[in-house]
Amino acid sequence: MINKVVSGPDEAIHDIPNDATLMLGGFGLTGIPENCISALLRKGVTGLTCISNNAGVDGFGIGLLLETRQVKKMISSYVGENALFEEQLLSGLLEVDLIPQGSLAERVRAGSAGIPAFFTPAGVGTEVAEGKETREFEGKTYLLESWLRADFSIIKAWKGDTAGNLIFRGTSRNFNPMMAAAGKITVVEVEELVPAGELDPNQIHTPGIYVQRIFQGKDYEKRIEQRTTRQA
Repeated sequence: MINKVVSGPDEAIHDIPNDATLMLGGFGLTGIPENCISALLRKGVTGLTCISNNAGVDGFGIGLLLETRQVKKMISSYVGENALFEEQLLSGLLEVDLIPQGSLAERVRAGSAGIPAFFTPAGVGTEVAEGKETREFEGKTYLLESWLRADFSIIKAWKGDTAGNLIFRGTSRNFNPMMAAAGKITVVEVEELVPAGELDPNQIHTPGIYVQRIFQGKDYEKRIEQRTTRQA
């Protein structure tokens, strides 16, 4: 098997150019590629279009790239936890394409499957539908949405092997697997890296055919976006 291991995040993202389109996995702050985001900060690449479920929070996740003005455009479904995002949007410093969450997931999945467009009822009759084709099926109106693909997909998995086979855990499985298949080049950081052949094939969520680079990450904060507790 091809060994896809690289030395770390800086090598993994070394050739990401200015004005690239990136998919960044995760759901809220769960399963986000913390090490690669730090490497993007160090590299100083600018003009990025970032496709992600959300824009992180102030001072963490994609929010760090917003602070340094490295992001030109966000394509997301939920951005309510980031005051800097709101400030940049209202001041015209950041382009934003807000998409219903189900449509975002399906557009990424369509990109991973090579399906250029599909019809969905989500967004019909709203601003989301402006300028887009609609069609009626069985008496109901549907909206034509196009696939989403990226120059680079930047992914976080729980466990992976040297051939790039991946296992996700919990909520991090929401967007990471489909994004891994929708990028021209897929970069993966994992919490645990094992030799090829050690993972149970029945447990693999993303096969290594989709992965070009993989490394074992470190120093994960794993912040909680909103901590909710109950009284004792």
